[in-house]
Order: sequence, then C-alpha cells, then structure tokens
Amino acid sequence: MNLSTKCEYAILAVLDLAVTASAQPVRIADIAARQDIPQKFLEGILAELKRSGVLESRRGAEGGYLLGRSPDLITVGEVVRAIESGRGKLASGEDGPLATLLRELEASIAAVLEHRTFAELAREWRERKTTFSHDWQI
Repeated sequence: MNLSTKCEYAILAVLDLAVTASAQPVRIADIAARQDIPQKFLEGILAELKRSGVLESRRGAEGGYLLGRSPDLITVGEVVRAIESGRGKLASGEDGPLATLLRELEASIAAVLEHRTFAELAREWRERKTTFSHDWQI
C-alpha cells in the first residue's frame, strides 16, 4: 500500500492534534510549522477531514481545528479512507496475475489501520520522545 503525501500529511496533522490534546482550537499555521507541511496544502487536507467528521473547526481570531472525537475513537484507517477515497487500489488490475495477493495484502494493511487509534499513536510518540531526549548538561 502506497500512501500519498497528502495522506501522510493528514495522519501527521491528526496526530499533532492528538498529541497536543488541547481543548482550544489549534491554528493551521501552528500544525503546519510543527509538522513541516505547506500551509496551503494543509488547509485543503484539514477541510476534507472536517467534512468526514474527523475534525471540527472554529472560526475567528481564536479559531482553528480540534479533533471531532476523542483520539481513542479515531482510527488511522478512518483518516486514510477520508483522504484516499477514490484512489485506485490494485496496480495490476482486478484480473491481473497478482490481484488476489494484492487484495489480501490490502486487507491485512486495512486491518492494522482500523485497529490503531490516534490515542495509541500519541502515547507511543510521547514515550519515544521522553526515551530519546538527551540531557546535554556539562
């Protein structure tokens, strides 16, 4: 399974919101800066995620984006489906010699993505950051 750059950015943006875990909306510019995502590209991605119900938005000076639900109720698979819907699935065609193998592979990947929540990813990311943070005192 090849995830598009757009899909990878969507996953990073939702993970950013899950890690931030703020009750206040997070500005697009802040997400874009932390995740090194072009802001204009991110605007479209976040709009798609809002339409799919993954995110909510608030307008105004204090506006921005929030998770639409608790991060333990949002799966990576849901974000992938929201962004990748309409993309072709099998590179070798429905009747190609590898079609059955590719369908099995996609089903396995989808099963993993459907069971991984953003709460889990955020927890793992926080643990990795604390495990690998160095104290460079002299």
